[in-house]
Amino acid sequence: MGQKVIKTGNSAAVTIPHEFMEALNFKIGDGVKASLDYQNGTITFTFSTARQLRLKEPKKRRKR
Repeated sequence: MGQKVIKTGNSAAVTIPHEFMEALNFKIGDGVKASLDYQNGTITFTFSTARQLRLKEPKKRRKR
């Protein structure tokens, strides 16, 4: 999935797809640490407030 760098005020930002937010249970305002690897040209984001995902409850069987 490709993302673009966008301008937000006097800064730049890369958006996080909604599907990622849902899958990893991130919320708007969560803290994040960014680290840069110049040799590989990668940025790694570590979210400090990662939450455990809720387990889906099994569907109840109908009585016959």
